[in-house]
Amino acid sequence: MSQEPDSLVVALAGRRIDAEGAEERRFPLENVASVKARLRLAFADAKVRALVCSAACGVDLVALEAAGELGIRRRIVLPTNRAAFRASSVVDRPGAWGELFDRVVAEVAAKQDLVTLELGTGDESYRAANRAILAAAGKLADLPEAWIVWNGSPRDPSDITLHFANEARAQGLSVREFLTVSA
Repeated sequence: MSQEPDSLVVALAGRRIDAEGAEERRFPLENVASVKARLRLAFADAKVRALVCSAACGVDLVALEAAGELGIRRRIVLPTNRAAFRASSVVDRPGAWGELFDRVVAEVAAKQDLVTLELGTGDESYRAANRAILAAAGKLADLPEAWIVWNGSPRDPSDITLHFANEARAQGLSVREFLTVSA
């Protein structure tokens, strides 16, 4: 599908909210408002017409909410069914993520833009979801852009956000980075 003039499709991945007592700050709960404001501004400045991502607590849901406020089309790719994903990747961290997940997923599903892969919740399922997010973005535009929103460095070589960025680069996509913590 050809990209509309002056519009962009974004495939996005990033950090979940830090767990209680996390030793390393990757996405502290207190940074949600500032990250959302930066993403909202970036979406508007880049004239984003569609966002493709998962719906985990943290970056995914923050971006989905910001995009929805701007009237941007949202496509969600989940590696497993809603209930399993909600339990493993949404409500297991601090913050009121469950209600936001339920609302955003219902809005997206009503527009036929929810993709459920039924793969499970392990790292290989999340890697497969990364590939599916990039593929879905590629169906919406000839040349989507990949955005990663993270603390600026991988946890280790198997980091899922790093995997997303590497997959995007391997496909020749531009990768734009945003920070969840102060530089």
